[in-house]
Amino acid sequence: MAFSSLPLSSMPNASVRIPPYFLNTDHRQRCLAQLRSKHNGLEKYIYLNGLKERDPNLFYEVLLTNMLEIVPILYTPTVGDACSNYSHIWRRPEGLYVTIENKGHIRQVLRSWPSGQAARIAVVTDGSRILGLGDLGANGLPISIGKLDLYIGAAGIKPTTTIPICLDLGTNTEKYLTDPLYLGVRRKRPQTPEMDEFMDEFMEAMKETFPQLLVQFEDFSTDNAFRYLDRYRNTYRCFNDDIQGTGSVILSGFLNAARLASSAAGTPLVDQRILFFGAGSAGVGVAKQLVSFFTILGLSEEEAKSRIYTVDSKGLITADRAGLQEHKKYFARTDYDGPALTSLVDIINYVKPTALLGLSTIRNAFTEDVVRLMTSHNTRPIIFPLSNPVSLCELDYSDAIHWTNGTVLFASGSPYKAHEFEGTVYEPGQGNNMYIFPGIGMGSILSKAKHVTDSMVEQAAIALAGSLTPDEVAAELVYPRLTRIRDISAQIALAVIRAAQKDNVDENNLFRNLSDDALLEYIKAKQWQPTGTYSLPRL
Repeated sequence: MAFSSLPLSSMPNASVRIPPYFLNTDHRQRCLAQLRSKHNGLEKYIYLNGLKERDPNLFYEVLLTNMLEIVPILYTPTVGDACSNYSHIWRRPEGLYVTIENKGHIRQVLRSWPSGQAARIAVVTDGSRILGLGDLGANGLPISIGKLDLYIGAAGIKPTTTIPICLDLGTNTEKYLTDPLYLGVRRKRPQTPEMDEFMDEFMEAMKETFPQLLVQFEDFSTDNAFRYLDRYRNTYRCFNDDIQGTGSVILSGFLNAARLASSAAGTPLVDQRILFFGAGSAGVGVAKQLVSFFTILGLSEEEAKSRIYTVDSKGLITADRAGLQEHKKYFARTDYDGPALTSLVDIINYVKPTALLGLSTIRNAFTEDVVRLMTSHNTRPIIFPLSNPVSLCELDYSDAIHWTNGTVLFASGSPYKAHEFEGTVYEPGQGNNMYIFPGIGMGSILSKAKHVTDSMVEQAAIALAGSLTPDEVAAELVYPRLTRIRDISAQIALAVIRAAQKDNVDENNLFRNLSDDALLEYIKAKQWQPTGTYSLPRL
């Protein structure tokens, strides 16, 4: 029973143990004051975790009414600290661990989760590439927990239908294997054949145990991220947020940035040339999604590819490079046969890109020389330093504004504050996957999509790009403000449902007869809301 509706006289000794005027105060504001009294992000994360344990309803109410303040604690950038220290700050079971030692009886482990067939969404990580922090093993669970909190807050997914999962397959990071408090299996990661057998059993067991479940893969190592997406995407209801979610949200911001840049330069949209600095799973995933920017404009896939350049630690990626990794071959250049280009300045002078996107996790990689060179080639340079957290970001917003004299079209992966320069306040964009994956998830769940198709992901990006208000358009923003995230997620879910219908992968045919307005209202009505009351504090 909610505390606000329970008379004190009905509780033994309540008049002694509960302050007499507790009901006359706003406990949400008390919780916020306690949160703000903490000295660093990790302490705030621990406090919020405790609040969620004591009173989930109150936790989500505080989250929903203070999203801009709390999201950076639950997710980027603070979740990185939480993961790095998770074995030391662990207080209670929060998610489901499926270990390599469970191989052969994974179904029994999954059946221990209380939601059973009511489960609708699982975020699954193996902890092998957490943000820019590397292989954290079993410490990666907060990534899954944080993403599901965003599903609940941003899209209104019901908390009891979510499953945070960490696949504990060991770790190759020695400091965890020798840490006496490490929570995970103490062994090196398996070779590919053993891991494939584990993953095949896991995915089949997930489908059998939770038949209505959507699986979101998160923070797998680059090669495995691509491999398991390709292996399962046409068999199970799943997608990879690092590849498809990141690609979709950046496509959305790029659509709006390119329109502004092309308008300022007086050039057609198809003249965009995009340079990617970083060619891991996120970088190549985003690049593949941006192919659709050009194909939407009528170019062929080959013409689109020709406008995208990729750079890794060895320089411009060319097809004649020996030992080139498989996932890098798609964008490898065949039209350059000169000496290897290894300097970013030299590469920019060669490519003359209109857009520079960073997914390298190299702090301050976009130097003043690089930014000023981009500005010399473009009226409105598009610069998206997307690496998370801020400590790994390629370019700070204040530097981007100063070095371009305010002309930059900017989006980062981590949050930055507005910046004043020469009397004008500039508002940064944040290419946060939080804009996209909750809507993709909700649309997939409601439509009961058999698979998450490329079209569903693409239409999510287009819906996000089109969700700006007139005020946001006038401010030349490339993303809408996060304060409207629930409405934005509903619009994206609508676009995802329509794309699923067009691809004939929807198993919920009831929506086909609804108008867009009626369907949007239905989606909003399905968004879970906290009850507005909080539970009786434990005595």
